[in-house]
Amino acid sequence: MDRITLGNNEFEGQNNAYVLHEGNELALVDTGIATVGVREDLREGLAEYGYEFADIDDIVLTHFHTDHAGLAGEIQAESDAAVYAHEADAPIIEGDEETIAALDQRRREYLETWGIPESKQEDLLSVVEAVTGLNDTHPTVTPIENGDVLEVGGYTLETVHAPGHALGLCCYELTERNEAFVGDVILPVYTPNVGGADVRVDQPLATYLETLEAIVDRDYDRVWPGHRDPIDEPTDRALTIIDHHRDRTERVVDVLSEHGPADPWTVSAELFGELEGIHIVHGPGEAFAHLDHLVHEGLAEVDDGEYQLIASDIDLESVVPLAEVR
Repeated sequence: MDRITLGNNEFEGQNNAYVLHEGNELALVDTGIATVGVREDLREGLAEYGYEFADIDDIVLTHFHTDHAGLAGEIQAESDAAVYAHEADAPIIEGDEETIAALDQRRREYLETWGIPESKQEDLLSVVEAVTGLNDTHPTVTPIENGDVLEVGGYTLETVHAPGHALGLCCYELTERNEAFVGDVILPVYTPNVGGADVRVDQPLATYLETLEAIVDRDYDRVWPGHRDPIDEPTDRALTIIDHHRDRTERVVDVLSEHGPADPWTVSAELFGELEGIHIVHGPGEAFAHLDHLVHEGLAEVDDGEYQLIASDIDLESVVPLAEVR
């Protein structure tokens, strides 16, 4: 197995595509975004191992985001490769107009209810349109679900559904060793966005925390993320991210105590300051994820898009338990 590093100026930096090539089979885990530069990065990376797009037998996608799935259609057109993705994300990757329209509508509704100013909404939607417009070739996708086993590239991969950052996000366990491809479930440098990265996820923070707990329980020796370098202590990294979200919940509580009632855009401004590009949805989306979690825990309430605390004494360790008590 080898890793190809791909450029990424549109989102959070360096993407990874993983090449599985044992015996006569060739597979990719993720493909990168469909820009000229990334397409060339992937072609050149494959050429170093003696391959081209036409040689690829299978493509396994961790989730639908275009910086992970963007080139799947082009590669399939050249190679007739099978493309696998979780059933929740498969229609988006295939370019299903009804599914994409529903996602767009839900995003627009959230942008409004989160209190994002109209000018910022327009800026964000232009970014989204520009990025999604890069894909003019969509693959036919074989939908998979939790527990499905794939024999690709000479490896056996077990699908582990890991929602939070995206509804259909999956890890793929290497059954021959205690390792996994994890996409954007955990990352080595920053914490994956929840709430804004995929507005289809209900109770996004609670969902993501459950996924992180599953990573802790599986206690992998190493994981291969969708961005940057391998993570050699993934259990510790997952625990660190859980603690990060506890700290962020505490900050959200402080903001509501000082400025509430407040909408997610106002809370986001206190947390992150001025936002541009894709972060216009990621910032208030993250704030919303934490505000929504407080509501579901019975500690806050929402009225006409504004949140306020209804509990004066909040035990944050019960809302997002500290790593050391797990």
